[in-house]
Amino acid sequence: MSWIFFREALANWRATGAVAPSSAKLARRMIRAAGIETARCILELGPGTGPFTSQICAAMPGGARYLGLDMNPAFVATLRARFPHLRFETAPAQDFDYAEFLGPEGWFDAIVSGLPWTAFPESLQVAILDHVMPLLREGGVLATFAYSGFHLLPNGRRFRSLLSERCSRLDSSRTVWPNLPPAFVYSAVK
Repeated sequence: MSWIFFREALANWRATGAVAPSSAKLARRMIRAAGIETARCILELGPGTGPFTSQICAAMPGGARYLGLDMNPAFVATLRARFPHLRFETAPAQDFDYAEFLGPEGWFDAIVSGLPWTAFPESLQVAILDHVMPLLREGGVLATFAYSGFHLLPNGRRFRSLLSERCSRLDSSRTVWPNLPPAFVYSAVK
């Protein structure tokens, strides 16, 4: 998986937004924060090569539904081969028609996001959040992460503010130092 990630990161740094896949420790913290073990319907944004996806598979209850969206066709092809029982689409999160997957009265219980929020302009941050947050059930959690230090830059501060405005409670975890670079998890409760 590392070679695919490295190749794709070199080809399109802004869309990948990372120098290495997320660590298993960060992935476990993300999955706990999102409450995957009790989720019946899960959305993963930007699964990349699957570090969070593998932890989601280990934690999600039997019969739970999963949808993963990534803009990178190479990542999606790899994920489909690696996790044939899950649904992956090559699509932008801000434009995807979730109604077909959710049904008329469906909700996501948890959203796990590996998107590089601080690499996005404000318009894209807003478009994605305003498209997915209404699909999260009351009490559901959007779990995402930020690289330590990057969250202090203007795009990082703006993202935290935008996320905070769209949830009832926003928590931050302690830093996961073994991640490259070190990162922490945001838990946005709707």
